[in-house]
Amino acid sequence: GSLVAAVLEHSGHLDKEHLGAHVGRLSLRVEELKARDGSGGGTGNGGGEVWTMMNSKYSEFLPSVQSREDLVAEVEGLSMDIDLLKAAIENEVQQDLNVAVTEFTELKRQLERDSVVLSVLKKLQEFDTALKEFSTALLEEKYMPAAQRLGKARSSLRNVESHRGFELKIPKALRKELTVQEQNIIYQLGKEWQKLIVWKLPPSKGSSSLEAAVLSELHLHTVPPQGEDAAVPPVAAVLQALAVLGELHYRLKDFGQLLMEYILKPLISYPSLEPVTEEQPDVFILRFRSQELALDEFSPMKVFDKIKLIFEVLHKYLLNVPLEQPGKGGKDGRVTLAELLGELLWEELSDCLIHSCLVHSVPTSSSQLEQYKEVIESTKEFEKALKEMQFLKQDETALLKYACNVNFHFANKKCQDLIRAARKLMTSEIHNTVKITPDSSAALPELPSPGSGDHPKMHGPSNLLVNGTVNLGSESHLSQSTLSLPTCRISSSVQQLVELAYSTMEEAKTSTKFCCLQLCNCVRDIFQVFCEVVPKYHRENLQKLPQLAAIHYNNCMYIAHHLLTLGHQFRYLTSTVLSDCGGTFVDAVPDFKRLGMECFLAQMRVQKRGVLDRLWSARNFSSMDDDENYRAANKSIKQVLHQLKGLGTVWQDVLPVHVYCKAMGTLLNTALAEIVTRITALEDIPAEGADRLYSLCKILVDEGPQVFTPLLEEDKNKKYQEEVPVFVQKWMTFRELMIILRANLQEIVDRWADGKGPVAEQFSAAEVKSLIRALFQNTERRAAALAKIK
Repeated sequence: GSLVAAVLEHSGHLDKEHLGAHVGRLSLRVEELKARDGSGGGTGNGGGEVWTMMNSKYSEFLPSVQSREDLVAEVEGLSMDIDLLKAAIENEVQQDLNVAVTEFTELKRQLERDSVVLSVLKKLQEFDTALKEFSTALLEEKYMPAAQRLGKARSSLRNVESHRGFELKIPKALRKELTVQEQNIIYQLGKEWQKLIVWKLPPSKGSSSLEAAVLSELHLHTVPPQGEDAAVPPVAAVLQALAVLGELHYRLKDFGQLLMEYILKPLISYPSLEPVTEEQPDVFILRFRSQELALDEFSPMKVFDKIKLIFEVLHKYLLNVPLEQPGKGGKDGRVTLAELLGELLWEELSDCLIHSCLVHSVPTSSSQLEQYKEVIESTKEFEKALKEMQFLKQDETALLKYACNVNFHFANKKCQDLIRAARKLMTSEIHNTVKITPDSSAALPELPSPGSGDHPKMHGPSNLLVNGTVNLGSESHLSQSTLSLPTCRISSSVQQLVELAYSTMEEAKTSTKFCCLQLCNCVRDIFQVFCEVVPKYHRENLQKLPQLAAIHYNNCMYIAHHLLTLGHQFRYLTSTVLSDCGGTFVDAVPDFKRLGMECFLAQMRVQKRGVLDRLWSARNFSSMDDDENYRAANKSIKQVLHQLKGLGTVWQDVLPVHVYCKAMGTLLNTALAEIVTRITALEDIPAEGADRLYSLCKILVDEGPQVFTPLLEEDKNKKYQEEVPVFVQKWMTFRELMIILRANLQEIVDRWADGKGPVAEQFSAAEVKSLIRALFQNTERRAAALAKIK
């Protein structure tokens, strides 16, 4: 039973090949079981049950085995049929299929080639038809249809040429024929264009003078002339045909250049030129006439009216023509001739109007800014009129932007004029001078009272000054000349330059904030330009001429003096603007003082070298007992005095007195110091030599003070000549040297006074001993005197 159950359990997993073997083994096992049972090997009832069960299972299993055997037989048959069919396909059908595919590919290629040939032939037919229709339309002077037919022929030929793989000679011939016909119609249209638009220009082309403009005329033939058989085609037909052919741009460009050169630019450049229009039945004529104008009659409004008249005429007789322009214009691709001409001309025309018209109308003073509103309004109307004629795009506002930005242009123009005027003053002659005294006053604005806040008093005198003094809140008073520039001479050009700065600041207070800022910055720029231009432009004269160096020094000090208070004087008027442009002008004061001092000190160095060079010929003041040496020394001293007197003459009434005296004292001190140094260095001074040295020194003592002549009035110079020791540091030393040259040993010892006498104040012990050794022979008395000098 267990064996049968195992067989039944695994019978479902057996394949058909092993199924028969399993059944056979099962049958043998059944027969063995039957034999064992019949021989009485088991108990009666138990063996019968097993047998019954096995018979039942066998009867159920046997049909399943039979059906599977039938199925195996059927599958084997189908497999044989498939093998036969596959062999038939490989041997017969595959070969026929390859042949069919090859034939199909060849037929498809032939069909494509035939289609291309048919398409080419069709396009050639269209080309031929279009070219015939073009010739007919051209003979009938129907230029627009002719141009359209030519365009169609060009398109057909382009389609033919786009096909590759055809080596056809006919497209080349057709292209040549198409080019000939295209040039033919362009030539015909060019002749028609010349009939429609006739220029009568002066013989000398390219001339933009007033005479050439008067001789120029423009004739527009808008209708066919009367009494002629050949009718002139309408302007629209010619223009549209040129547009289709792509030639209109070149015609308009040439027309625009002539229009600018002979009509528009002359009208802008010559205010006296007036346009004259004349309308006849078959032609419209535009010419010009010149009329005399006053200098103040030029205005942008009149120029705008003339230009507007020209465009109104052109719009009426020529420019109001719609054209087919794909990709341009409105939704239907139509634009007018005015739009095309505007694209070509407006940039050049607007630049010309700005630089030759509007720029000259920019006000030169703040008071004229209010009147400029009329120019702005006229510019707005001019642009509006051009936009209505479609000559100008709606978003173009170049002219109006320029006109409305008048504050900017006014400030720039004003600043350019100021810089130009200032530069002219800086490059003028320095020696033209004016005298400045403490009583001199610049044209200053009225200053507000201290308690008036930031708002200046407009009426009534300022209470800042009372009777020439400033009240400090006590009984003490300052002189009216306190903080005033001392009396001197400055260049008249520099005085005008400072007055220009003050007038500019005065104008700034009535200007807009932007203009005020620009003008204040311009004043600062003027003084910066002075520092750059004057030293370089006048360099040679400032180095060679002492008087000009002194004047330049005064000029710099004069400017620095005014820069100290310039910003402060206008603080109530332009406080906000001054803070934007640097607050005040005080920062420039050191630059001007340094500029003046450097120039004057350079001249002082030149004069010092002259003094020392002249003293060099004195042969160190040695051996004065020799007549030749004495004459050389005497000559050198007189040359020094002559130099100083000449210098004092050119500086007289030019430099401030204190500067004059200090400068002359420095130069005279240079001469005295050099002489003292050389005499004290001598090792031997004979008695006769000492007398001659004394006489030479006496010349300097007697004539030296005469070089101090700062004023023109001789009697007023005595005060400064008596104060020579104040200005000449070595004066007392020089006088003490003269005393030593004439004194004996005891007198020298007495004047030394144990280092407390007048000699000790001017000379050191070594210098006094050296002079004693040079002046006196070596004796016991000299040794005793030298012992006391310590």
